[in-house]
Amino acid sequence: MKIEIIACLNDNYSYLIEDKNTNIISIIDPSDFNACDKIVKKYKKLDYILNTHHHADHVDGNLQLKKKYNSKILGFTGDKDRIPGISILLNENQKFKIGSLDFKVIFTPGHTSGHIAFFFEESKIVFTGDTLFSLGCGRVFEGTCDQMFNSINKLKNLPPETKVYCGHEYTKKNSEFCLKYDPKNLKLIEKINLISSQRNKNLPTIPTTIQEEKETNIFLRCNLAEVKKALNMKDQPDHEIFHKLRDLKDTF
Repeated sequence: MKIEIIACLNDNYSYLIEDKNTNIISIIDPSDFNACDKIVKKYKKLDYILNTHHHADHVDGNLQLKKKYNSKILGFTGDKDRIPGISILLNENQKFKIGSLDFKVIFTPGHTSGHIAFFFEESKIVFTGDTLFSLGCGRVFEGTCDQMFNSINKLKNLPPETKVYCGHEYTKKNSEFCLKYDPKNLKLIEKINLISSQRNKNLPTIPTTIQEEKETNIFLRCNLAEVKKALNMKDQPDHEIFHKLRDLKDTF
């Protein structure tokens, strides 16, 4: 499984997947036709388009790519009327094969009501769209904060070595928020130094891993005493900590 990171728009990432065993080519969340097609052209085909959710900055390339390459577009069944050109409907916990690669659909509502993630269990890779970012999580638009909290915990419980490919390059700004409320986290400070080095070279900060996020992403650390203390909420349940952090981040 080969993955190419495609920078799109201002800070979006799309991802091209090559299954080397079968030469099946897929793309995750094609934000922009031109940026994506520049990479797809090298392979002269595009078999599948996988969408995590319906927002325009994740699906704008769908129709032009489908028309040019006769691709099949996959998305959540609940978004059948919102994802342009959708041709294969996916359900929660469904397993699907593209070439020799199997992925599982993880239903992750919160950012949108029909958001999903694609978990390639054998390769230990997950594409999280706008649910889980490096050092952050998505805004809650269509769903509820409780839904987002539950969705984040689904991803948190994936194998720790799982590589996370998310929808945006938000890591540096996210790191500033994490540091404000988790200032003694040495793993976070170490990661911030690496982030600065990567961005100074105009390199992506993606992928991260589930283990890294558990150690540094404050939205995955709502159960920890030091985080609760920093928020003056030491006796509050974890989901209330998450609610507070999401509210604070929205105005950060």
